[in-house]
Amino acid sequence: MTTSIPFGRRSTADQVLAGIDLTGKRVIVTGCSSGLGLETMNALAANGAAVIGLARTLESASRACAQASPACLPVACDLMDLDSIAAAVRAIRALSVPLDSIVANAGIANLPSLQTRYGVELQFLTNHIGHFMLVNGLTDRVRDGSGRIVIVSSSASIGLAPREGIMFDNLDGRRFYRPATFYAQSKLANALYAKELSRRLGNRGIAVNSADPGVARTRLTPGFAARLFAKTARQAAATPTLLAANPCVAGTTGEYWHDCQVSKGSALLDDAALAGRLWDISVETIERRQPVAAQSLQQAA
Repeated sequence: MTTSIPFGRRSTADQVLAGIDLTGKRVIVTGCSSGLGLETMNALAANGAAVIGLARTLESASRACAQASPACLPVACDLMDLDSIAAAVRAIRALSVPLDSIVANAGIANLPSLQTRYGVELQFLTNHIGHFMLVNGLTDRVRDGSGRIVIVSSSASIGLAPREGIMFDNLDGRRFYRPATFYAQSKLANALYAKELSRRLGNRGIAVNSADPGVARTRLTPGFAARLFAKTARQAAATPTLLAANPCVAGTTGEYWHDCQVSKGSALLDDAALAGRLWDISVETIERRQPVAAQSLQQAA
């Protein structure tokens, strides 16, 4: 990438798209009903993109989409529920339209007590497994040569994740559970997934990147002091929005981004074996509940 990117920490989602006409572009945004997802969808829609907005319920997705633009289409997708994800994939595929970008934004954070589903801790299930199933179920609809996929990660993936990266022997949290550690693990999984997906989709010319939006003043931000010094939701949405639609980052793939710039990320992002094992475990987890969907995941990327 040779082009200088004139955006940084205080840039907003609207600013990174200023003057860019996205008419004819179709983008998926998860978690569209609030926070970063809502601001990402609003910025894309304001510049002419047709956004498919995903939220946990159809009601919340519909409210957000109606406020953003008549061109936005709401879809229910509960990332804690593999059946709901499978239904969302079917609904989007039934549209029979190409996708220009997917922004995997939705997430949960720092659950105070251990919660599991399908034998997996809930933050890992929602933040990683859910998006893994959704995105892989749609990769064949992403445009070759120009398509983009953005996986929202976090700086927690760098300093707070387990030393080994992913605790494959404790994905259910039964050996021990610490909220921040499991959140960080799920965010490292997001970044590792983006790296691996970039490798697998490289021959199609699809750019896949992970984005650290920074600490934003959202419902997930703990503590008054953190919220006081955090970014606004519009500022935090800038990096994912830039990667989803700004021409200045076209062709850049497999990178970890922070404050609208390529950043270092965790040293574990260079561990291809770790990323490959995570991919296999993710497929196996889905296969136990959704065997048909798991087969399509293996074929999609």
